[in-house]
Amino acid sequence: MRNTFKLNAGVVLAAFLITLGGCKNKEKYPGPLTPEEALESIKVIDGLKVELFAAEPLVTDPVTMEFDADGNCYVVVMSDYPDKPAPGTEKGHILVLRDLDGDGKADTSIVFADKLSEGTSVLPWKGGLLVTAAPEILYMKDTTGDFVADTREVLFSGFFKDNPETQITNLRFGVDNWIYANNRGQDGNVTFKEKPGTPPLSVKGADFRFRLDRGLFELETGPGQFGQALDEYRNRFVTENSIHIQQILIPWRYTHRHAFLPSTRSIKNISDHDPIMFQESATPWWRAERTKRRNQEFQEKKLKRVEYERDHFTGASGGTFYNGDALPKQFYGNIFTAEVAGNLVHRDILVSYPDSIYFTAKRSAEEAKREFIYSKDNWFRPVNFSVGPDGYLYVLDYYRQHIETPVSIPDDLKADMDFYKGSDKGRIYRVMPAGGTYKKASPALSKASSDSLVQLFAHPNQWYALQAHRLLVERQDKTVIPALQNVFLQSADPRARLHALYVLEAFDALNAGIVKEALADSSNDVKEHAVILAERYPELLPELVSLAKGSSAKLTLQTALSLGQFNAPQVTPALVQVMEHYGNYREIQMAVLSSNAGSAPAMLSALFKSSIASDSTKLPNVFIHDCSYVIGNRNDKAQLAQFVSLLDQPGMVFNKRQAIAIKGFVNGWEKSTTISAELKKELGSVKSGLKNITVETIDNLKKLVASTK
Repeated sequence: MRNTFKLNAGVVLAAFLITLGGCKNKEKYPGPLTPEEALESIKVIDGLKVELFAAEPLVTDPVTMEFDADGNCYVVVMSDYPDKPAPGTEKGHILVLRDLDGDGKADTSIVFADKLSEGTSVLPWKGGLLVTAAPEILYMKDTTGDFVADTREVLFSGFFKDNPETQITNLRFGVDNWIYANNRGQDGNVTFKEKPGTPPLSVKGADFRFRLDRGLFELETGPGQFGQALDEYRNRFVTENSIHIQQILIPWRYTHRHAFLPSTRSIKNISDHDPIMFQESATPWWRAERTKRRNQEFQEKKLKRVEYERDHFTGASGGTFYNGDALPKQFYGNIFTAEVAGNLVHRDILVSYPDSIYFTAKRSAEEAKREFIYSKDNWFRPVNFSVGPDGYLYVLDYYRQHIETPVSIPDDLKADMDFYKGSDKGRIYRVMPAGGTYKKASPALSKASSDSLVQLFAHPNQWYALQAHRLLVERQDKTVIPALQNVFLQSADPRARLHALYVLEAFDALNAGIVKEALADSSNDVKEHAVILAERYPELLPELVSLAKGSSAKLTLQTALSLGQFNAPQVTPALVQVMEHYGNYREIQMAVLSSNAGSAPAMLSALFKSSIASDSTKLPNVFIHDCSYVIGNRNDKAQLAQFVSLLDQPGMVFNKRQAIAIKGFVNGWEKSTTISAELKKELGSVKSGLKNITVETIDNLKKLVASTK
């Protein structure tokens, strides 16, 4: 009896210690909620409600959801995160979720494709799916009607694949017929199956775009991480962890049309309220402890840095433009961004001003001190969104206990953290009006006639317009050209006119007359795209010159970029007018400098004779420096001589411009890839005397230029 008692006492003591340990761990990291409990914990702003569309076991670890032209719902499952599986052991897959009884909840789940490595996004294309799965972009299709892919084709390969948080992702079809993807600027040499003889394209520092109808692929401005929103006019916004919304301002093809700019960065944080978010969930124990350690280290090293453990964006993802019609009208055109670390969904209202080249992202009045959606459940991990044929907003919840990559957490803090806890769970929610009932949509657009697709361009749910647009591009059914022309000329909806214009472009059915008509459109958004298309028609240059005189800031930016595509005498004075109106914007300066005409000595000379010759705001020193840098870096003998001849002009002497111009010129010249080693050495000695520029300095520089071959 005594021995038995001792044994039982030991068991009791062990159980007690386990219980204590369990309570301690539970205190650190609470356990999961059931789908029903989790739904109760989610709070949305007044006037809306959240319903459950799908949950485990039908779906786990969802990261992307898209609807095809017939309303079939595809979900990308990323179960391997955060580790990389060995080849052949991948758990990632794509599901087809079906609501067979029409009650608004998925009741069937079919594996469309399995053993997917690093799958992150999909886009419907020609009856199948384009899939980003680093290092590739794949094309998968079900040809038998059972919702299981039986073809798999590698279209692009060579993308970076070593970090699931910074890989090729976010496929988006734009109204301009290009498909855009975020690459986070990662290195890679990309090849395209359809162009086997084309040299690999280095994508380092850039995002990516391609056109399968034309066999084109190229670099695009970025970098964006996990989250890319294209509005109905193809304005592009990207998400990046701590910066929840940035706007791409100048496409890569302009900033790299010559190789001499000192900087090509053209991406802007447009939030007027960053970095603050309103988190209601408790700070995870490991994050609080890590933040305390880091701040202590900053103080010990006397660094003016502070890390925040909460209430600051740190895990923003999935930025999505809402273009549906099921939510109240005030939500149309908003961008929704998930915050996986803060367990919330943030909403931005985009505001455009005539004298601004970019949007401003603002909070709504009702969300001045709260978020659009929040939960106190630390497992709530919204990562992405979708808008479908029913017009509702869908929220994808990864539902994991821990979402952060382990490499960013100290070893002792992650010792008791299971990064796969919750990998058997996942939820998808639908946001809808509070008093409304679910209305199912069954579009069946793949079987619709081409004529009927054209009529969808003005649909209040722009999902239909974009699907119709894409299907027409895929079909290349040119019998609808008259119908497209009619929509372009007569539709009262600028979105419909733009869809028609670009489908005509995809059909090679544009001409200078149509584009000229678009240049006179009542919508600046349509005009902006007409300016881009006018680059193909030299006879439309006078119209572009006219637009440089007094257009809105955003339209003027595109006009400046497009003017730079022409080599004609009237380009320089038109670019001077651009500077006279909006030269205070750094991006306008870059747009001007990105062209040969806008970065030549003749441009400086014309500016010195213009109305802003003595205006340090619209003709700032930074522009003088950068233009001088480009001239030097270009290393064209005639332009070098023209530049030094300008150094004595009154406009150059004003506001210390002379010294700034010389410094920019010498720095650019020294970095030129076409100068001799001897000249580079001489320039090194010239640089040492630039702190105190004298008449002798200028004379010596002129002699050096004159001596070059």
